[in-house]
Amino acid sequence: MKKLRAIVLIATLASVSGCATTNKDPLEGLNRGIYKFNDVADRYAMKPVAKAYKAIAPSPVRTGISNFFSNLGTLTTVVNDLLQLKFAQAFSDAGRFVINTTFGVVGLIDVASMDNIPKHQEDFGQTLGYWGMGSGAYLVLPILGPSTVRDASGLAIDTVTSDPIQYLHNIGQVRTYYQVRAVQLLDKRTQLLDATDLVDNASIDPYAFMRDAYLQRRASLIQDGLVPQELLQDEFEPADEDVPAKPAASSSNNGETVLLQSVTSVDKAEPGNMAAVVVSESQAVESIAAPTLDEVDALAFEATAQPEDVLPPLLEQTSETGDEMPVVEKEAAEVVAAIDETLMALPAETAPQ
Repeated sequence: MKKLRAIVLIATLASVSGCATTNKDPLEGLNRGIYKFNDVADRYAMKPVAKAYKAIAPSPVRTGISNFFSNLGTLTTVVNDLLQLKFAQAFSDAGRFVINTTFGVVGLIDVASMDNIPKHQEDFGQTLGYWGMGSGAYLVLPILGPSTVRDASGLAIDTVTSDPIQYLHNIGQVRTYYQVRAVQLLDKRTQLLDATDLVDNASIDPYAFMRDAYLQRRASLIQDGLVPQELLQDEFEPADEDVPAKPAASSSNNGETVLLQSVTSVDKAEPGNMAAVVVSESQAVESIAAPTLDEVDALAFEATAQPEDVLPPLLEQTSETGDEMPVVEKEAAEVVAAIDETLMALPAETAPQ
C-alpha cells in the first residue's frame, strides 16, 4: 500500500512538471548547494575509492561487473520499450537479455554485442517525455547527481517496478541489497573518472556545463538521437556580426606585403629554421606576377643610365669659397644685379620714385 501511494505521488509530481517553463533551472540556488555537497563527497570519498578499485581490480573483472549491471538494466529497457510501443526494439532488447544471461554467464560476458545486436537504453523518464510530458525544473539529487523532476520521478518508478536489485530488499535480503548497490555505485563512478576530469579541466563553470550536457543528452535519448535546436545554443559563443571582418588586401599591395612579411620572417628566424624560411619565401615570390618584356627593358635602361644623364646637378660649387649655391638662386641673383645696374644708368628725372 505504501508503494502504491508513493507511485501515485510521484506520478502526480511528474504531471505537474509537464507545464512549460521558460527558465530551465529555477532551483539553481538549491541545486548549486547540493552540487557542492556532492562534489565534496565525491572528491574525498567516492573518487579515491574508485581510483583504488580501478588500480587494484584487473580490467576483465571490472568489465565483467559492468556487463552484469548493464544486463540487469536491460529489463527496465524492455518494459519501457513496450510502454513506448517500440515492439521491434523490445524484442531485440529481450533477446539481448536472454543471450547474455544464458551464454554470457548471468551477464558477465556481453555475448550479444559480439553478435552485433544493438544495445538501447530506455527508462520511465524517457517514456514520460516520449508521450509529451515536459522535463520540469532541473534538479540535482544527493549522491546521484543531475536529473529533472520528470526523470527523478521516472527513476523512482523504475526502481520500484522493474529493477531486479530492488527485489533483494523486498524479500528481506537487506544487507545483500546494500552491498550490491554499493558495488553498482562504485562501478558507475569508475566509468565516469575520465569524464569528471574533463569537466573539471575544460569548463569555467562545471555546474553549468554538467547541467547543459545532461539536458542535451536526455533530450537526445527521448528523440532517439535528435536534440532540439534551443538546447544547442552556446551562451558563450559570440554572434557572427560581432566578429570583426578581416580587411581584404588590395592587389596593388600584394608585392609589398609579401616583401615585408619576408623581411620580418627572416629577421625573426632562428638558425635552425632558415631552410623553412627560404622555402616559404620562395613560394611567396612565385605568387607575384612576372613582369612583361617592356618592363624588363625599362628596368635595364634605368640600371645602366648614368646619374648625370638622368638628372642635372642641382648644386654648383664655387672654386674660391667652396660654398654651395643652388642654380636657381644664382640665376635670380644675376637678374636682380642686372636690374640694379640698369636703374643706376638711367637719368635721375626718368628714374622711378
